[in-house]
Amino acid sequence: MTGSGGAFEFRVNDELLFSKKTLKRHAEPGEILALFRQYVGPDVPVFPREG
Repeated sequence: MTGSGGAFEFRVNDELLFSKKTLKRHAEPGEILALFRQYVGPDVPVFPREG
């Protein structure tokens, strides 16, 4: 992930899910993960859980 001018963009499969430059704000805590979960759907594990 590269950028310049303090721009932060989050993309999955080349689809823009969050842009600091467009929204003119930082992501809220958990916002990027929530957007990713929306994108992949509720049945896809985000990361393996031990236990």
